[in-house]
Amino acid sequence: MAFYGGDELANVYDEALDGGFGLVASNVAEPNVMMGLMEGAEQADSDLLIQMSAGACRFAGNGDAEAGLRAMGNYMDVIAEQYDVGVFLNMDHQTDMDFIDMQVETAIPSSIMIDASHEDFEENVARSKEVVQKTEQADEEILVEAELGQIKGVEDEIVAEEAFYTDPEQAVEFVDRTGCDLLAISVGTQHGVAKGKDLDLKPDLATEIHEALADHGLETPLVLHGSSGLQPDQLSDFMDRGICKVNKDTRYQYEYTRSLYDLYREHGDELVPPEGVEDQRDAFFNDLDWSPNKDVFDPRVGGRDVRERIADVYAGLAEVSGSAGRSLYK
Repeated sequence: MAFYGGDELANVYDEALDGGFGLVASNVAEPNVMMGLMEGAEQADSDLLIQMSAGACRFAGNGDAEAGLRAMGNYMDVIAEQYDVGVFLNMDHQTDMDFIDMQVETAIPSSIMIDASHEDFEENVARSKEVVQKTEQADEEILVEAELGQIKGVEDEIVAEEAFYTDPEQAVEFVDRTGCDLLAISVGTQHGVAKGKDLDLKPDLATEIHEALADHGLETPLVLHGSSGLQPDQLSDFMDRGICKVNKDTRYQYEYTRSLYDLYREHGDELVPPEGVEDQRDAFFNDLDWSPNKDVFDPRVGGRDVRERIADVYAGLAEVSGSAGRSLYK
């Protein structure tokens, strides 16, 4: 229905916290994944939270993160009108205060995640609070997500060799002092390619953090990063423990490339000359009887496959997270 801001996103989180479900926050760097997500969200009747990292913005902006955010933000705003669900944008793992200033000034994002989790506690508090104060000066509501604890793996050039679990009482102090709207916690998940069976998950820790915050009058939605390796039963379990946002990136990256690989593998003889035939790419096979099939190599063919697969994946994840059938903005 529309591309919405922080006020409307806060309403979704309120419903999620009360209803025991979560939004699947889905990272994008280009339009095919974005449109596949919108299609899947409408199929599932789920509001959609799209995410962009600084690296994704640079990719979309040909090296210029601000240009990439403006371009993709406009793209989302226009295309979201075609779909009968609410669409939101979170800026994922932000560390550059100048770039955050631009985000606040333009009010393109619905929310901003400041990642100072690699700093010591006091510096994390200071930087997170600074971003909260910046958003308070914005013309439109922008929610702030902060992170306490470290998640193992690599996310947009931020590297953590080890995981450090979030302490419940420290979480209370952190939220109280920073005023953040959402808190990303570390409970054993991992960025990148991970398998749920190999993770040292501590779901009870999420419950402890949720209850500790509630006991202090802080109804703060919790966030789970690095969830691509979790199995459906593991993911669903977290939804009953105060988790209202789960991040997915690696899964979509794989589905994007795998969809194209499956297409081109099936039609390889229509794309590459057979053995013994010269590969005249520069002359576009002008002197050969063989020629490639445009019905396969046209990028729109593979692009449609990507969108369809991403839509199916998102719709399935929305069912698992519980957001399916719960759109507030249809």
